[in-house]
Amino acid sequence: MKLANNLYLYPEHGMMDANVYVLKGDPGVIFDTGYTGWVVSRIADMKKDGIDPESIGIILNTHQHIDHASGNEAFKQFSHAKFYQHPLQKEHYQLVVVEGTRMLGDEPIEFTADAMIENNKIIAGGVEIECIPSPGHTPDSICYYLRQAKVLICGDVLFEMNTGRVDLPGGGADELKMSINRLSQIDIELLLPGHMGAVSGAANVKRNFDYIKQNIFPWL
Repeated sequence: MKLANNLYLYPEHGMMDANVYVLKGDPGVIFDTGYTGWVVSRIADMKKDGIDPESIGIILNTHQHIDHASGNEAFKQFSHAKFYQHPLQKEHYQLVVVEGTRMLGDEPIEFTADAMIENNKIIAGGVEIECIPSPGHTPDSICYYLRQAKVLICGDVLFEMNTGRVDLPGGGADELKMSINRLSQIDIELLLPGHMGAVSGAANVKRNFDYIKQNIFPWL
């Protein structure tokens, strides 16, 4: 589903999956690959939108929980994509991927990095993607900001009228609050979370941040 310009959304398939976003370009970028069991059907949906998986050159993860990242290796089989891992994601791989998945009662589907993100920045198809470390839900959570389009892909840091959980390995309420406070200072017109719907329009994004601070923060 096209969101704006060359940005597309492929919604989650239930709790053990996540929203997947694709930036069409040369190369294209996929933000999270979702749960491995949904990769084939998601690729079929991409093709309906005129996106050839072989045009995707870069995989980025908002964080490495199973519902967001377990499809990395499967997606590589259908594309020329390389997984660009943030240094924080490498540092906390064991904690988030292995221990986090086992705490959820499943066995981890592991994956390997092909390259490392340097200086919190990726250039793809002429678009600069800023990487914003945003710990709290996990210690490896990264938000991706498309400054020109004023788009923030935020994973499970926050949702519409809610935040990500903080009770899995490496999570922390105080860190999450600080991350959300920092993100609320950014000029955002389209907020794209890892689950549920998008928040569109600068006024609605601000209202969402205000609601979370006033109504969710006290319970974290």
